[in-house]
Amino acid sequence: MQQPQMTPALVRDVRFAGLLYLAIIIAGLSAELLLRGPLIDLEDARATATAIQTAPGKFRLAVAADLVMAICDAGLAILLFLIFRAMAPELALGAMVFRLIQTVLIAVSLMSLLTGWLLVSRADMLADAPKLALVFFDLHAHGYDLGLVFFGVNSLIMGAMIWRSGLFARVFGAGLAIAGLVYLVGSGLRFFAPELASAFAPAYALTIVAETAFCLRLLLQSGDGHKVAQRRKIAP
Repeated sequence: MQQPQMTPALVRDVRFAGLLYLAIIIAGLSAELLLRGPLIDLEDARATATAIQTAPGKFRLAVAADLVMAICDAGLAILLFLIFRAMAPELALGAMVFRLIQTVLIAVSLMSLLTGWLLVSRADMLADAPKLALVFFDLHAHGYDLGLVFFGVNSLIMGAMIWRSGLFARVFGAGLAIAGLVYLVGSGLRFFAPELASAFAPAYALTIVAETAFCLRLLLQSGDGHKVAQRRKIAP
């Protein structure tokens, strides 16, 4: 693996990657926890329809936030490949492919969200519209988790790449690898043991901590190449 060189161009790319990562975190958490999440109750079709009809702007904003997240995710996938390709070309390519697959799946799953929205908007024309809408909202959630399967693999690859590259401290690689395991286990439970998914949900806090820490590390990257070289020397 080649010796990492923190050139001005690489510093610029790292910081821009951090900016995209920050946008992804803010948009993703806002859509799920603040905007869409409070409106959708997968156990109550009527209450969900009423909540969305009462706050249509909030629902549309959630869709917009998810679109922003997907666009930034695609850009970040390419940018991280450019940052790491000189040090670990195979791992960098694999990480980019898996992240892009995740991005496509999440973007496509928005069609289920929009279909549910259209049904809720036409509830007065179709008696079973709220129940049908809830099916599409559930399909969107499953599509999101399917995307996280590929993102979990991406996180494991990123963890290994960071651990080996010497470009960043190994703790960030370990954190992303742990996040990857959480995503894989959580999505696996959603598909194969849904009764256990709620109990596992608090583990997702680890992913927020790990990804936010790496995001801040990218944003705060300096142009001091001596720190990288020193870290490389003391690495076992």
